[in-house]
Order: sequence, then C-alpha cells, then structure tokens
Amino acid sequence: MAKFKHHLFICVNERDESAPRPSCGHSGGKKLKSAFKDAVKDAGLKGQVRANELGCLDQCEHGPVVVVYPDAVWYGFVHVKDVEEIVSEHLVHGRPVERLRLADACLNTESCPHKPMPKRK
Repeated sequence: MAKFKHHLFICVNERDESAPRPSCGHSGGKKLKSAFKDAVKDAGLKGQVRANELGCLDQCEHGPVVVVYPDAVWYGFVHVKDVEEIVSEHLVHGRPVERLRLADACLNTESCPHKPMPKRK
C-alpha cells in the first residue's frame, strides 16, 4: 500500500462538562470524523488521505480542532459545514482554508484571544 499523502487528526476528546476547559468532543468533534471520511471518499481521495480521531491536542479553546499533516496546518472552530471546503481547497487544491486556520501565535501558548486570562496570584 502506498503512503498516505495527508493525515487528518480530528480531536474528539471529551472531558467532564464541569471542567475548566472546553472539549472538542462536546463541541462537535465526533461528527467531524464521519463527515471527513465521506468527503474524502466523495473527492476520490480514499487511499490518499486518512482521517483519524484522537484525544486531546491541547488546543481546547479552539475546538473542534483538526490538524492536517504533513502540512502542519491547524484548523480551529471546525464544523461539519466546513469539511467539504477543507477537503476541496486544502486536500485537493493544496490551498489551506485561511478563515479556519489557527494563528501560530495561538498554538501551544498560554495566552491568545481565545483563552481566558490566567489568574493572578
């Protein structure tokens, strides 16, 4: 079997509703995997693109989160209605969907516009 051209990593992590941070699973992440699998198949990319669900990507305030590798493009606030655009634009035509792309300044940082301010001691 040939290597996949792209891997989609879709966060479906679910934490308790009372947790201080949100979770992608509760904000629609679970529906994304099947939507991506269908869209990949419809675009004729089956065998070239693999859609994988996984646990926390630690970008909870940006969820649901999807990462496209090997391009290292992080998408945030992804909804089922965005799936066809990501598949068509990014996976077929090689153009990341900028309106959904998370800014590098928001990745793996303690502060960005989407995260609550840290409490002062």
